[in-house]
Amino acid sequence: MLAEVGTKFSGPLPGFHFPLLAGLVALAVSWILTPLVRKFAIQKGAVDDPKRDDRRIHKEPLPRWGGLAIYAGIVIAVLAVLPFAFPKTNPFPVYLIGMILVGGVLVIAGALDDLFQYSAKIQLVVLLSAGVVSQLFAGPSGQIQIKNIGIPLTIPPQHIALGGFAMIATALYIFIITKTMDTIDGVDGLAAGISTIAAATLAIIGVYGGQPRVAIIAAAITGAALGFLKHNYNPAKIIMGTGGAYILGFSLACLSIIGALKTAAAVSLLIPVFVFGVPLFDAVQVIIRRKLSGVPLTQADKRHVHHQLLGRGLTQRQTVWVLYVATAALCGVIFFVIQNYARR
Repeated sequence: MLAEVGTKFSGPLPGFHFPLLAGLVALAVSWILTPLVRKFAIQKGAVDDPKRDDRRIHKEPLPRWGGLAIYAGIVIAVLAVLPFAFPKTNPFPVYLIGMILVGGVLVIAGALDDLFQYSAKIQLVVLLSAGVVSQLFAGPSGQIQIKNIGIPLTIPPQHIALGGFAMIATALYIFIITKTMDTIDGVDGLAAGISTIAAATLAIIGVYGGQPRVAIIAAAITGAALGFLKHNYNPAKIIMGTGGAYILGFSLACLSIIGALKTAAAVSLLIPVFVFGVPLFDAVQVIIRRKLSGVPLTQADKRHVHHQLLGRGLTQRQTVWVLYVATAALCGVIFFVIQNYARR
């Protein structure tokens, strides 16, 4: 376990004070900045046209680039809170600097994709490169790299060392989580809501796992996603765009590596399966259905879970709440499992 020590408060909710503060700061920043980003996106022509294909369910054009506000919320909250949480040690470890820098590049790349619609191959290269580069920022406080894979539910915990495959496995993992967060973003508030629940779960795991810094960063992601959700919930005034999905997916993937996957070795392999269960399930079933239909895997269509729920007569709000509940249930299950094995 990678344990960290920061300033502690006594009183109710021990360990949650700084994460809650980070979450509130991020929420306020993204909430306030999103309308400004909306105006900026409209001025620059970063608008999603619902007539471009039949997958889009909006009736009116919507500005993109919500990811700019989300990213600002995360960064400002982390920069504001960590120095107070860790006054006697370096509040900004090398891996966090890497997350912020690479995340910023992804937000810009996503914003450009919203304008120019890059091919799937270019997106693949961008995300895999981000996964590789983020691993180069290593220091005493940790590294964003999956060095071992825990064998689920073994007592005592057993694991398999990845050795020379660690960099490849980590880059693939980051790509998968980031891309699935992008593909799930097809209904007002869906990706932002799922990210909020997933990040909150990682924050709670961080607190109980003795990783306060991870908890603070995860709480910042929670607040930033939730603040944006205020403007993105149906009927949406803005969508997060590719940059928003990238920064949320990338940040959550990196944080799960540096935090949750090192918290409970016996269940580490199960954590991403449950925390990111809904977008992962959606991606797997879409790939299978496209393969069986003989269409290219990268071909956009209406085979996603949210499209299926809409096709069964659910409204956008009903659809997102079904998937919110599913995400929360999966996150609740893995937290229960972690707590159960922590007592053994």
